[in-house]
Amino acid sequence: MEKKSSPQKEPEYIAIANRLKSLRKEKGYKNYEHIAYDLEMSRSAYWRLEQGVNFEIKTLIKICKLLKVSLAEFFKEIDLPE
Repeated sequence: MEKKSSPQKEPEYIAIANRLKSLRKEKGYKNYEHIAYDLEMSRSAYWRLEQGVNFEIKTLIKICKLLKVSLAEFFKEIDLPE
């Protein structure tokens, strides 16, 4: 049986995922389980965000509010690939 390869994630999604992880740690969340709890999300749902899965803007807004970061501050640190 042939193993399915996972789809390639967009570089922009990876950049956003890395920013999420960085901000989470900066704000004192040592692991993703704690922020997932505070966001009232399942651990697996939040983990997927930090893995570069596409998600809704309302989720990003909710995360920014919890971390007390504006959307401008969030995106300021992201260098999107060409």
